[in-house]
Amino acid sequence: MTARDAHNVSRHQISEGALQVLNGLHRAGFQAYLVGGSVRDLLLGREPKDFDVATDAHPEQVRKLFRRNARLIGRRFILVHVQFGHEIIEVATFRGGAGGQENETSERSETGRILADNVYGSLEEDARRRDFTANALYYNIADRSILDFSTGIEDLRSGRLRIIGDPEQRYSEDPVRMLRAVRFAAKLGFTLDAAAQAPIAACRERLREVPSARLFEETLKLFLNGNAQTSFEHLRQHGLFAVLFPQVDALLDHAEYAAARTLLQSALEGTDARVRDGKSVTPAFLFAALLWPALKQHSQRLEQQGKPATVALQQAASDVLQDCTGRVSVPRRFALTMREIWELQARFLRRGGRRPHALFAHPRFRAAFDFLSLRSQSGEIPATLVEWWERFQAADHDGRRTLIEQARLEETGQEPALGPLPTTSRLRPRRRRRRPNRPGQGSVASHPDGTDDGHDGEQADSD
Repeated sequence: MTARDAHNVSRHQISEGALQVLNGLHRAGFQAYLVGGSVRDLLLGREPKDFDVATDAHPEQVRKLFRRNARLIGRRFILVHVQFGHEIIEVATFRGGAGGQENETSERSETGRILADNVYGSLEEDARRRDFTANALYYNIADRSILDFSTGIEDLRSGRLRIIGDPEQRYSEDPVRMLRAVRFAAKLGFTLDAAAQAPIAACRERLREVPSARLFEETLKLFLNGNAQTSFEHLRQHGLFAVLFPQVDALLDHAEYAAARTLLQSALEGTDARVRDGKSVTPAFLFAALLWPALKQHSQRLEQQGKPATVALQQAASDVLQDCTGRVSVPRRFALTMREIWELQARFLRRGGRRPHALFAHPRFRAAFDFLSLRSQSGEIPATLVEWWERFQAADHDGRRTLIEQARLEETGQEPALGPLPTTSRLRPRRRRRRPNRPGQGSVASHPDGTDDGHDGEQADSD
């Protein structure tokens, strides 16, 4: 035990919601501890992302204590979420059954993976059930001390990530622990203990037993924590990326896909930069970059079989996303956006008539253009194409007409330089000529053929 005056954790660093839960449990006569990553981060001088609580109170007792603020969640192990405004405090009852024990409320697969685990125990048993020593630290609200049942504080000081118990058995119980080991090593800048590294090669194929939806969530945690590039390197080093994305991993070391590998690296770097700057990151964009090498290879193969480029790309997108099923299955809401980002890439090449205006008005234009920029940075497409679209976005009405004409001349073999454009200004809607209303008509003016006045006499392209 580390007494209050021997550590740097203060109640003032703990959120108001977590303190309410801790104090509420303590006043009701239960044990209450802040546990896991929040204690670890506070000891390291970092700001915790969230706060978890461990207690000897059972879930129904916790829910009764906090009433309308609490709800039960989970299947493998029932937890309680206590909500205060936008903050959710996760409360878990001490786990028991360490050492591979089973009873009527626990269930394991033939390979040892835990399927159900509603086994309650003591504080000491709960500590042994934690995955890493750095996460098995408990802040006691009763006397503000920190309890360490293993080598957690020592490992924090030495920058070492160590598994509690036998690593191979712990990976067998929950293969996702291998991904968590990589994530924490990348996030904390720690070295993964040699004993924790050794069994990964033998255990990594067990990730195939994990539900694909859970693998997707774990992948997001790996790549959206501000350390995507380092996580990617660790995943490849231990052969875990090959299990999650086999169709991509097989291509990354081939010289002909060097541009796709560079694109992926740039996407990961950009993701880290956005997370550090507090900007939003969409999983659809990240996964579009992750799967781009496989999509490109499959699309090229289909084109060689005689399929048109557009048809080949659409079929390749369907096949690549289908191939992810059973591994890291991408939810439909993200898969649809990924397809749009991919399929819009071909439309950036068509710059005649009204096509640039239609593409610019597309809801996914910004994401697709950012993806086009990544392709340019990787050397996959000429930088002049991105420059043209940058100027198109910034130009006023006349400037855009000039750019479209220049693109037409380039396509016919003439190559005019992009000269100075008219000063950028906010586009103003064209004034429509009013016509007197005829009997039986409303007040909206229209041409006899049903078209409006807003297109400069040009007819929109069919796509």
